[in-house]
Amino acid sequence: MSEPSIFSFFAGAGFLDLGFEMNGYHMAYVNELHAPFLKTYQHSRKVLGVPEPEFGCHQEDIANLLDEPHRSELSVLVQEAKDKYGLVGFIGGPPCPDFSVGGKNRGRTGDNGKLTATYVELICQQHPSFFLFENVKGLWKTAKHRVFYEEMKQKLHANGYVTTERLINSLEYGVPQYRERIILVGFQKDVLKDLGYQVDLSILPEELFPWMNHIKYPASDVFNYPWPTTDSFCEDILRPCPTGIPRELTVEHWFRKNDVEHHPNAAQYFQPRAGLAKFTVIDEGDDSKKSYKRLHRWRYSPTAAYGNNEVHLHPYKARRISVAEALAIQSLPKEYTLPQDMTLTDAFKTVGNGVPFLAASGIARTILDFLGVSTCNVLQHRTSFQPSMDYQKTVSITI
Repeated sequence: MSEPSIFSFFAGAGFLDLGFEMNGYHMAYVNELHAPFLKTYQHSRKVLGVPEPEFGCHQEDIANLLDEPHRSELSVLVQEAKDKYGLVGFIGGPPCPDFSVGGKNRGRTGDNGKLTATYVELICQQHPSFFLFENVKGLWKTAKHRVFYEEMKQKLHANGYVTTERLINSLEYGVPQYRERIILVGFQKDVLKDLGYQVDLSILPEELFPWMNHIKYPASDVFNYPWPTTDSFCEDILRPCPTGIPRELTVEHWFRKNDVEHHPNAAQYFQPRAGLAKFTVIDEGDDSKKSYKRLHRWRYSPTAAYGNNEVHLHPYKARRISVAEALAIQSLPKEYTLPQDMTLTDAFKTVGNGVPFLAASGIARTILDFLGVSTCNVLQHRTSFQPSMDYQKTVSITI
């Protein structure tokens, strides 16, 4: 079987796409409305030596794709990809502030909330072989939002999709960050029949979808480790790693792994407007407040959310974290960079919005497992995908 072909929506800087592509999927089509994010997407691919998506990168409101002539144009590309690659997947995480407890919480009526319904409608119109939908846990856990979420699932079921879902935590995949997200995956019934699955229900039985295949650190284990709590802040003080914790889930491990001090985005961080006083009185590891959370070097980071006045401080420096450090917390390969001329606001927004790379990678491989596709075999079947040596090196490091 050749590699599944991917159409990506709300692509941002491409963290989710990179997780799929580095595991053998073919990137066909990319959609992103915000110009700085799309520029970053294209910049990062050049840095990594990855070719442009086959059908290009498109800066356009996804709602336009529901109407003619855009609808027919997209249908032609989807059919072309199906003819060439067999399986076509739509992946995307619509903007989530309207479902976030810490965000606007406007739900389905908010400008961002409406985009979830738009994405679902696009799936129902274009009928990809499978899809992935990612969003904040508030959509899944908050009662008033859950009603909307279930309505969206029912619509997908009515249009021939069988779904499976899981509330994941990025820590489970080796990301040094506590980040819970709902992942909904759906497959066309005809695709399941072709694969030999006998499924007459709309919900895929739990035992059939291998959610646990690429979980490295089950949440039940992670939270039982003797993680350090807080230590007094002292700039540049050395603290040894405590025993009994998985070092690879710590902020400091990833700062060193990605050599953040020498990363191209190392010097990019917000400077305080009124002195450093606030930056020196918060203990290392004190993330109890809404704003001004200081990371602990030997613990995982809180969710990488850098808007709404949420400020994350460096564990042992009197400053906010840098773009390079935020990228490390999102488990990106150290070769991944953002454009130097990108504003700090856009840089931190696109980093915070992205799906952590290792979580994306784990989910991508889980879908391949379910489809019965070997990652190695898919990579061997590639014809158009010829990554540079630097890109191949990145793949060998991260998957």
